[in-house]
Amino acid sequence: METFLFKNVSIVSFLYSFAPRMEQKEIQLLEQVDKLFMRCGIKSLTMDDIAREIGISKKTLYLHCSDKEDLLIKSFAHHFRCEEDFQNRIVSKNLNAIDEIFEVSKHVSEMLKTIHPSVHYDLRKYYPEAWKIFSEYRKNFMLKCVSDNMEKGKKEGLYRANLNIPIVARIHISRVDIVFDGELFPANQFNFAEVFFEMIRYHIRGIASPKGIEYFMDKIKTIDPTNPKI
Repeated sequence: METFLFKNVSIVSFLYSFAPRMEQKEIQLLEQVDKLFMRCGIKSLTMDDIAREIGISKKTLYLHCSDKEDLLIKSFAHHFRCEEDFQNRIVSKNLNAIDEIFEVSKHVSEMLKTIHPSVHYDLRKYYPEAWKIFSEYRKNFMLKCVSDNMEKGKKEGLYRANLNIPIVARIHISRVDIVFDGELFPANQFNFAEVFFEMIRYHIRGIASPKGIEYFMDKIKTIDPTNPKI
């Protein structure tokens, strides 16, 4: 598979070159597959396991993909499209920049509670083409979302006027890997949601202006750090 750089092109548009506009039945199948990968990990699941768990024959499953990595890529396509739709809905609410982060983070935190600890490792080690697509998604769509939020926060006076957005946005995106680092945060000692919660607090305090810090401190009082819902 060729490596792509998605300048002004939606990664979802690119991904749907692998998984074109689908019928409702296929969407439901990919949603089931996505949840299965997230719950059980990727490497441990065989195509027999997947077919059995979602209640179809392996022959029917192969009508939708050529192999497990192809199925993984197509499930990514649908998942990322849903994430892009969600982000657009959040932006359309016209929240301030900090509230926008809280809304997105609540959504991400809930997802992290359902992710098997091995998913990130499996993806990176065993499925290089799918990993490339995930990496491009992170470098482009996620980077744009973070950068846009920073631009908004600067205009609102909630973030530092001297914030270097191209640098800080990339630093923040790079921390995604840290959340899933099993050596740094062993699954028997930490959970993804708690690590993510602290990462977001660290991020906001690093970019906020005095006005933003005051607003953030009022906001954070409503959050239980042992059961983060940001």
